[in-house]
Amino acid sequence: MKGREYYQGPNFESGVPSRNFGHCQEENFEYLIRPRYGVGLHMTLFSFTTRASRVRPASKLFVPQYHIQFHGGSHPPGYKDVKVVQKHEAWFVKVVCTLFLYSQPLSDRSLGYLSKHLSPLIELQVVKWLNDPALGLKFFEFSRVNFNITHSFWTYTLLMRSLCNMGLHESAKLVFDYARIDRHLPDDTMVGFMISSFARAGDFGMAKKLLAEIQSDEVGIDIFALNNLLHMMIKQNKLEEAVSLYKENLGLNFNPDNRTFNILILGLCKARQVDKAFEFFNDMWIFGCFPDILTYNTIIGGLCRANEVDRGHELLNEIRLRDDCSPDVVTYTSVISGYCKLGKMGKASALLNEMINSGTVPSAVTFNVLIDGFGKVGDMLSAKSMYEKMVSFGCVADVVTFTSLIDGYCRNGDVNRSLQLWNTMKVRNISPNVYTFSIIINALCKENRLHEARELLKELTCTNIVPKPFIFNPVIDGFCKSGNLDEANLIAVEMKEKKCYPDKVTYTILIIGHCMKGRMLEAIGIFDKMLSVGCTPDDFAVHSLVSCLFKAGMPNEASRVSTIASQGKKSASSSSLDNNIPLRINRVVPVAA
Repeated sequence: MKGREYYQGPNFESGVPSRNFGHCQEENFEYLIRPRYGVGLHMTLFSFTTRASRVRPASKLFVPQYHIQFHGGSHPPGYKDVKVVQKHEAWFVKVVCTLFLYSQPLSDRSLGYLSKHLSPLIELQVVKWLNDPALGLKFFEFSRVNFNITHSFWTYTLLMRSLCNMGLHESAKLVFDYARIDRHLPDDTMVGFMISSFARAGDFGMAKKLLAEIQSDEVGIDIFALNNLLHMMIKQNKLEEAVSLYKENLGLNFNPDNRTFNILILGLCKARQVDKAFEFFNDMWIFGCFPDILTYNTIIGGLCRANEVDRGHELLNEIRLRDDCSPDVVTYTSVISGYCKLGKMGKASALLNEMINSGTVPSAVTFNVLIDGFGKVGDMLSAKSMYEKMVSFGCVADVVTFTSLIDGYCRNGDVNRSLQLWNTMKVRNISPNVYTFSIIINALCKENRLHEARELLKELTCTNIVPKPFIFNPVIDGFCKSGNLDEANLIAVEMKEKKCYPDKVTYTILIIGHCMKGRMLEAIGIFDKMLSVGCTPDDFAVHSLVSCLFKAGMPNEASRVSTIASQGKKSASSSSLDNNIPLRINRVVPVAA
């Protein structure tokens, strides 16, 4: 049998199949073009020829039904649900895809045939079958140029979504522009999806441009999408732009909700612009929004960070008077923490009792801020009492709890008690953090217990903690003052091995330490190294070095150091000093190596 005898071309009128084919149900989609006598049919369609012994089931090639629910926007009539793909249509879709992929350029006869028989439904299924957003867009543009066809709303939607998901945002915007030209206005859900996609990609300019364009189309702005855009802008430190965007869209098919205000208030509070945050807080009622506990907690936290704790406490009392909102553990803890930072431990304790009496159970964070507060004012009896109360409430002491207690005892000069707590942490398998090490090492150095501090540094190097210079500096300073410069230099080398590089304080300690021992050439070498790594010495370091150089009878070196420091020419340090500094300096002073 010849191909044209086998194939009876579908009769399409305005994209509607002939009644002769009927309406195939989904279960009837699976079919085969069965070979006769074991030989595949030879099928010819104008310029297209293919040979196959078996064709895959249509139901596995195409999604039989493509229902998408959209709300709002301008929908073409008759497209509320996409029609079921018929068996003959599925075959024709495959033919179109094959022609498009392998038979370019098409002959006039082929173009004429496709122009007569392509429908919006077929075109949608071709885009889906290609399974590649970039290829789908090429076919979309190909059919747009060559055929007089009205693309369906769902084709635009499918392309925009798939292109955005692939990160092809410029192409998605191109399809969006085509849709507007063809009067297939995307609804608020689709617009929201695109805005969110642009924002996630960091293209805030395109997202704002899209918002501006849809204003004239009378498409409502999806509040979820706009909130996401505001949130992402603030996250990228574009707070002022976010506030401006909010104000520009007020009254333009946009009504803010609670989340809108919470996003803006949080951003402003984190930027310590609490007064501006209050402006938005007071505007909520105008738009029918009411502060929830998240709103209150955000602005109370902002006030307490700005040391306006009494105002935060007033807002807490305001919440207690409301019927629809109650303060939670975060609310109370924020105000308690604020009082602790100000050293007002009486008010902090009173608020804790009020919290417990109201039925709000304190958390470990609540007790930790109180223990830290009492420790900083030197009231270790109250700190210990708070620790015991913490245990009675079932809260587990963590590294923050122990670090606060250790800090408190160290401030009181009771380093031995701090070491006992250090050992208790080991017994409980609570790993110290960088601040735990720093506090106890600094306290040991103040009591000139340098060897114990040195042992803790060795213990630190065996952990996964990335140390900071402020941990090493007290020990280096202690050994310099005790005259043990070799040990101080060795510690500086160990710093670098732990990827912790000396800072300005480290270099200054080493320079002055070597000056005090009369090791002037090495002091100059350290100064040279300091400049070479881009660390600018302060006036104290320069003055100390220059003064000692003059006292050591080295006026020329003193003059050079002074000149280099004043000019700030880091690169010039090597050429100006190398001629007068023996090469052995780098071997003697490891930190300058």
